[in-house]
Formats: sequence, C-alpha cells, structure tokens
Amino acid sequence: MRLLEGKRALVCGSSQGIGRAIATHFADQGAEVILLARNEPALKIACGELSTAHQQKHTYMVADFGYPDRLKQILEQRLPELLPVHILVNNTGGPPGGLLYEAKIEEFTEAFTRHLICSHILVQAVLPGMKSEKFGRIINIVSTSVKQPIPGLGVSNTVRGAMANWAKTLAGELAPFGITVNNILPGATETARLRSIMEAKALNSNKPIEDVVEQTKRSIPLGRFGKPQEIAYAAGFLASDLASYITGINLPVDGGRTMSL
Repeated sequence: MRLLEGKRALVCGSSQGIGRAIATHFADQGAEVILLARNEPALKIACGELSTAHQQKHTYMVADFGYPDRLKQILEQRLPELLPVHILVNNTGGPPGGLLYEAKIEEFTEAFTRHLICSHILVQAVLPGMKSEKFGRIINIVSTSVKQPIPGLGVSNTVRGAMANWAKTLAGELAPFGITVNNILPGATETARLRSIMEAKALNSNKPIEDVVEQTKRSIPLGRFGKPQEIAYAAGFLASDLASYITGINLPVDGGRTMSL
C-alpha cells in the first residue's frame, strides 16, 4: 500500500516548481490530487501527467492568490463535490526581493494577502471535512528565513515569520481533532524563483551569475542546491500516517545551510 492511498490532497502552487513536485509525489503515493494555481494551461499539463496507477481521479482549480474574495468563491463552487480534503499544502511564490526599509506598504499588503490570508481561507474551507474524518494534514511551504532571515528578502522574511506563528497556533488548536500542522522550510532549491534571486544578486553585485551561484553553493554544507523532489519527499512523510505524532514543527530541508537549531 502506498503511503497516501485513499487520501485526497489539495496542493497550491502546483503548476510548477516545488508545488508540482509535491503533487507528483502525492499521486505516486496513491493520493487523489487537486491542483490549484493561476496558470490554467500549465495546470492542465501537470494534472494530465499525474499518476493514476491506483485509479485516482485528479482535477484542478484556477485561482490567483492576489484576489482572496475570488478564491473563496471558487472554493465554495468546487470544493463541496471534492470533500473531504485530507491534506492541504499551502504554497505560493515568494515576494520580490529588496531591502526592508525601502519596502512600500503595498508590498506588505500583497505578500500577506497571497500567503497568510489565502492560506487561512483554504484552511477554513477544508477544515470541516478534516474534522469529520478525524484526520488532517496541513503543510505550509515557507522558508528557512523563519529561523534565519535572508539578507535582501525583507518583505519575505517578515511574512514568513507571520506564517510560522500562524501555523504554530493552529497546530495547538487543531490537534484535538487529529489534524497536524507543520511547516517545511526549503533552502536554496532549483526553481524559477531561485534563478531570479541569483540573477538579481548578480546584477546588484556586478558579478557573473556563475560566480554568484558557486558562492551560494559554497555556503551550503552539502555543496549543492536542493531539488524540488526532495522537498516533496519531506511533504509526503508529513502527510502520511507515519508522521501522526508530529505537529507544530518547522522542518528545514536546506542541505544544512541554516545555522540555528
């Protein structure tokens, strides 16, 4: 039996990168997957490539986290026919980089909306089904900045910290219902976002991007960037029965780069 057989998972940001890798791994482990992102053509492709070896029926929903009211409408329209959702993976692209003291108020508003507000909307939408099943897994893809702020990502550092404390509070509140809440903190992972961060650093330091990439890799004890699949394996474990006594944690998957415990 696969680890997630008989479970239904809603995976956000699943048209590419870490989210897509998680959706793929969950399907391989027997789960039915609901993909959620804003790029419908990419969602169709991702959904069509998910494993159906266990006769799962996968589907997708299109939503832009910049518009939380619209997200609520879509969930109200589509979720009733898809409940219960046993596993929710909150995941969305990080805010643009920049110094914190230079950040505009609008940058904070957008970041909190896309991360905290939309995650909260999603939790409230799936929670009744989780309670009825007496089983739930809420997994938030956050960042190692929860433990160690990353220079040049001021707004991101701020909103990630809020997400971590929101999740820790939920973990305590939802534990009596058999629902766990955990955060995965990816380090430098081979995604389009990492590429954009490397390009920005190269531009700001007037260095070739190859130099910036190698310098970053040298700061990682394992000496390389992570792969999206490696984040997915951690999510698969936390989503399974094997992790039923783990809740309220921050799990770095970063090659040892974070210097704090």
